[in-house]
Amino acid sequence: MSKLNFTFLFLLFFTCHAAFSQRDDIGNYEYDKEYLFGLNKNTNGGLIGGIAFKLGTRIDDSQFSFWGIELSNVKNQKEARYNTVLGNSYIFGKSNYLYAIRPHYGREIILFKKAPNQGVQVSALAAAGPTLGLIAPYFIEYALNRVETVVEQYDPEKHQSRFNILGTGRLFQGIGQSQMAFGAMAKAALHFEFGVFKSSVTGLELGYMVEGYNKEIPLIPTTENAQLFQSAYFTFFYGFRK
Repeated sequence: MSKLNFTFLFLLFFTCHAAFSQRDDIGNYEYDKEYLFGLNKNTNGGLIGGIAFKLGTRIDDSQFSFWGIELSNVKNQKEARYNTVLGNSYIFGKSNYLYAIRPHYGREIILFKKAPNQGVQVSALAAAGPTLGLIAPYFIEYALNRVETVVEQYDPEKHQSRFNILGTGRLFQGIGQSQMAFGAMAKAALHFEFGVFKSSVTGLELGYMVEGYNKEIPLIPTTENAQLFQSAYFTFFYGFRK
């Protein structure tokens, strides 16, 4: 969290300074739609926290409305990864994945415009919407003895020895056995656009999100599990306008 907060403050200072110091001839470039695709990093995710899509529609010269959808893998902050004697890795104590699907609607206000081919554009945005959580089982390969192994969902009652775990199951194994949780999300962010071409967009969104579900999500059964999740995040966007 501290690293993300430091990055957020540094980029905020740098880009706001650039926005104030750019030339006054900001130019005029008209577009009605923008389509953005993004990769997300957040304090509740891994190296890549998820992917995002955003469709924006112009309201006037300084306001946009937008629809978006995000797909994320939400983690318990106490998850720790270990290596096995075979060189595989696994998360000890983890029993379930949480895949969050977040359709949402929001508004974006341009705070500082940029010239068509230079500078930084800074916007503030807020969005909210429902969340669908897929609770998928986390499978491990577990050695029963020297010759027998099983691949099954981690159970703290059955799989008590960390040293008997040989690895994890296949990617998305057990997704068909997922349970569902329903909830809602809300976020607020600053969006920094760095693109140098009128028809394309390159930007970074820095913000804070909170989402809650109708039940507790048992990611790690032996530790505290949450029903409400909060995270700081940044999303790198690339897209186009027309």
